[in-house]
Amino acid sequence: MTDSRTNPKVDEFLSKARKWKEEYEQLRKIVLDCELTEDFKWMHPCYTFQNKNVVLIHGFKEYCALLFHKGVLLKDHQGILIQQTEKVQSARQIRFTDVREIVELEATLKAYIYEAIEVEKAGLEVEFKKEFEIPEELQNKFDELPVLKTAFEALTPGRQRAYVHYFSEPKQSKTRVARIEKSVQKIFDGQGLKD
Repeated sequence: MTDSRTNPKVDEFLSKARKWKEEYEQLRKIVLDCELTEDFKWMHPCYTFQNKNVVLIHGFKEYCALLFHKGVLLKDHQGILIQQTEKVQSARQIRFTDVREIVELEATLKAYIYEAIEVEKAGLEVEFKKEFEIPEELQNKFDELPVLKTAFEALTPGRQRAYVHYFSEPKQSKTRVARIEKSVQKIFDGQGLKD
């Protein structure tokens, strides 16, 4: 499939797909019909509206899925959106095990995609629950360097959680302090722990 709306990286992803190839291609066709921009992020086809992530196509051993980045904000009239794990606050999936399911649900999928686009047009944001406690050593660093706290709060909730988990792991305070010191510049640079 080559037209001006497609991304060569997605073409390559599809050409290498061993499992779910037919399903991916059908999902791609449906999403592209909805006038989204095709991109390739997190090693998967990702579709955006004005540079905002709307939906992602991905696959697992048992199923493939259309993942709505702000799925929790969708009305889900059909009751088909699934929360991948209990820790996932925003994204929701519609799962498939066969291309026929996708074909049968095409009109519904498009309705969900158009609703997700409306969520972006309206500028709606998911209110994330802060489900982590800032370790004392990090709080001390924030008190010492308030700009670090500002930079930390500008990170995505997932990046914040990863840092807090990483900083909280060691039993000894000096190890926690060393990890924080080592990460200060990355936080200032807006990078995640693994970037």
